[in-house]
Amino acid sequence: MPELPEVEVVRRGLARWVADRTVADAEVLHPRAVRRHAAGPDDFAHRLKGHRVGTPHRRGKYLWLPLEDTGEAVLAHLGMSGQLLVQPHTAPDEKHLRIRVRFADELDTELRFVDQRTFGGLSLHDTTPDGLPDVIAHIARDPLDPLFDDEAFHQALRRKRTTVKRALLDQSLISGVGNIYADEALWRARLHYDRPTSTFTRPRTLQLLGHVRDVMNAALAVGGTSFDSLYVNVNGESGYFDRSLDAYGREGLPCRRCGTAVRRRPWMNRSSYYCPKCQRPPRTAP
Repeated sequence: MPELPEVEVVRRGLARWVADRTVADAEVLHPRAVRRHAAGPDDFAHRLKGHRVGTPHRRGKYLWLPLEDTGEAVLAHLGMSGQLLVQPHTAPDEKHLRIRVRFADELDTELRFVDQRTFGGLSLHDTTPDGLPDVIAHIARDPLDPLFDDEAFHQALRRKRTTVKRALLDQSLISGVGNIYADEALWRARLHYDRPTSTFTRPRTLQLLGHVRDVMNAALAVGGTSFDSLYVNVNGESGYFDRSLDAYGREGLPCRRCGTAVRRRPWMNRSSYYCPKCQRPPRTAP
């Protein structure tokens, strides 16, 4: 699933090609793509028509397009394979095209939602006074948000009494961090994924947040991480951060810091990648 850097790359593309355009019509080609819109496909398409799209926003992994003067927003859930593509009208339809949005202007491009596995989708929601779709109002700010509160995160981390990777993936504590960037930040911080958060000092928390931000900014600079053709930006281009990963996906390869073989361990229906020398596991309590 795309994490913060990948979603931000898509948001920037939409800000360039879709913002300030008025919807002429929308076409839902597969009802599953709007299953989170309770009123159904016809209502979804009808309620978009004639409205001007505002500046796209993102919080963590969540992306939405506000509809100006309506108090509503189109929330995009990319799932495992969802793509928001800006394509010329004349471009052939993609095999897994699910939704098409045309605009009332002279530009020759339209917005397409393509989703091979149909885990993602678009839905229309009321927005809060802060401009968030109401269904994601509980999601915490992400570490690249200027209003993210480092001290509040540290205090929450200490109270949570969990392990550090679980905390990083808890979207109510900090949003946007998924399995890839958690492993990368923990490798940079020399922290084992099972280290208890109750042991974190304030300097340690701030150091970890610094590494989270550094790895995400590095990924943003090269378009995010693409392991296959399912994650692309709005122009269909892949990101290249997979070439710079230090831990994730490098099982058996030498640690770039000490040369020890990177290990992979099953973790919460996922995998955790770490260096057994640089990221020593916590001592087990007697």
